[in-house]
Parts: sequence; structure tokens; C-alpha cells
Amino acid sequence: MPMVPLPAGPQDDVLPSSELVGYRGPTACAAAGITYRQLDYWARTGLVEPSVRAAQGSGTQRLYAFRDILVLKVVKRLLDAGVSLQSIRTAVDHLGQRPQEALPDITLMSDGATVYECVSGHEVVELLQGGQGIFGIAVGAVWREVEATLTRLHGERTDTGENLLGFDPSDELARRRNRAV
Repeated sequence: MPMVPLPAGPQDDVLPSSELVGYRGPTACAAAGITYRQLDYWARTGLVEPSVRAAQGSGTQRLYAFRDILVLKVVKRLLDAGVSLQSIRTAVDHLGQRPQEALPDITLMSDGATVYECVSGHEVVELLQGGQGIFGIAVGAVWREVEATLTRLHGERTDTGENLLGFDPSDELARRRNRAV
């Protein structure tokens, strides 16, 4: 199957965050900053499952949507901050109930034990006024990081199965393959 370049800008019809693009496990790991072992464990335990295509036994590959990878990166950040897995599961479930277009406006705040969703500056200030140590994850900033990373990595069209090459200026081999096609 021929590989085509992944569009790099909003003027194109397929962005990394489009529902028309899926990403295999190694790409999801690279974009989320996690190991394949973590990805596999989180999928098997239902923490973050691939929404495009689940593994169907030996030899098949999971296919993750942009949203899945965004959630994977948020989970990684929460774990790195010491948030309990139980609280992370609650946060993941909560994010799953929100439409994708609402996610960039969410800030997740945590005191290490509980995760709170804030959608306004007023809510963030209210939590901070509680006087306890708290940290936040601006989902919109994570969105931009994941999207920027995925433009350099390979994806797959979910409607045609066509491979999409990301643009990584340092990837000379990919540039040569593109010229040969």
C-alpha cells in the first residue's frame, strides 16, 4: 500500500486530531511518552482502550485515535505527579464523557488524592484558595503537544487503511521514501 504524507496544516482535510486518522501502538507510545508495556497493560485493564481498533488476538495491532493518545498522555502526567490509579480511572471516565471539542478547555487539578475538572479560571482560583498543595494539567496544552508530535509520526486513515507519513525533517529515510513513491 503506498504511503502518503500526513497533512501538516489546518488547510488540509486530515489533521492528526481528525477521526479519520488512527495510530498504532508504537506511535501512541512515542506521542504519549509511555512504554509499550504501559500501553498494553492499560489497554488490557481497561484504563485507556483503543477506540479505533482493539487487538483481535495474536498478530493484530491496536489502533488508537488522537483522543486516546491525549488521554494516555494525561494519565502519564497524573501518574508522574503521584495521583492514585483509582483517581486516575475516575478522571479518565470523566474525560470520556466530554465531547472531543470540549477537551482543550478543561484543566484537571489535583491535590494528589482527588482530581477535579475546571473549565473556568474562577474554578481554578476557587480550588487554589483552599490553601492545600495542588497542581494542574491544562488539557489544551497537552492537546497541542500531542498534535505537534503526531504530525511527525506515522498514522493510518481509518476509512481507507492508507498509511500516512508524518513529517519529521530529521527523518532522511522517510524523505527518500516519499520521493520514490
